[in-house]
Amino acid sequence: MNKTTAAITAVGAYVPEFVLSNKILETMVDTNDEWITSRTGIKERRILKDADKGTSYLAIKAAEDLIKKSGIDPAEIDLLIMATATPDLPVAATGVYVATQIGAVNAFAYDLQAACSSFLYGMSTAAAYIESGRYKKVLVIGADKMSSIIDYTDRTTCIIFGDGAGAALFEPNEEGLGLQDEILRSDGTGREFLKITAGGSLFPPTAETVANKQHYVFQDGKTVFKFAVTNMADVSAKIMERNNLTNEDVDWLVPHQANRRIIDATSSRMGLEDSKVLMNIQRYGNTTSATLPLLLNDFEKQFKKGDNLIFASFGGGFTWGSVYLKWAYNS
Repeated sequence: MNKTTAAITAVGAYVPEFVLSNKILETMVDTNDEWITSRTGIKERRILKDADKGTSYLAIKAAEDLIKKSGIDPAEIDLLIMATATPDLPVAATGVYVATQIGAVNAFAYDLQAACSSFLYGMSTAAAYIESGRYKKVLVIGADKMSSIIDYTDRTTCIIFGDGAGAALFEPNEEGLGLQDEILRSDGTGREFLKITAGGSLFPPTAETVANKQHYVFQDGKTVFKFAVTNMADVSAKIMERNNLTNEDVDWLVPHQANRRIIDATSSRMGLEDSKVLMNIQRYGNTTSATLPLLLNDFEKQFKKGDNLIFASFGGGFTWGSVYLKWAYNS
């Protein structure tokens, strides 16, 4: 009897129409295109301008794209995992609303928050549910409206983040394809370096916290960069070693799109040529929970059944990890 693994069988995505280019940012804060591009690799990012639309809107659009492309009946979805750092509301889970809106009437749903590692952790969770045999179709959506928590007078953060969503459907596989291995890590000493200070139980909202801009993302860029470069590269190299994979065996690196230099450091540690490294940071910036599924959607047509994909991510908390997955279909 073959072991049941969890394979990705469909993907979808959505990004808003409005393009926030480096040239536009030059009119907003003291920065310039050359500085942003050389340090981050970002040229533009998408922004959801509608004040009455939240992360759920992005997630629904990405899920609908997947449903349309795959032809799946949303009523067949057993579980929806919503990977996000920017839920619509603090208490009512965004994933529950998304499931209802897309017609996943038989699914239970919940939110998963691990900052930029949320989708990676969601992949692991989906695989565990499927391998247990309890569920057959698990939809993981990574979506964030980062523009809702960014201070556009802070040039250290406003140049980095964008809005977007991506979705992936996980189903059982008996051919040895799908998720093969994972290394997931976290370190709570990192929470001082990448966070939103106010709005939680420790510092509830007050007029003072709003006035002090404590509801926006704060990032100690140098510390986060140092941790991310080291740890993303370490787990990616370790998962290759653990599965006896050489740089020739790895077909694609699917890295979190936080910074071009972090991606380069990870691929260099793995010994990969540039043609194997997936990148769309120049177009979307860092969409947090959405970066990995957006990559899958953008490059789906290049994947072949049996391809070895290495996912890597790093996020606030700190959270980080790597997943080894065999692609399950020809697009």
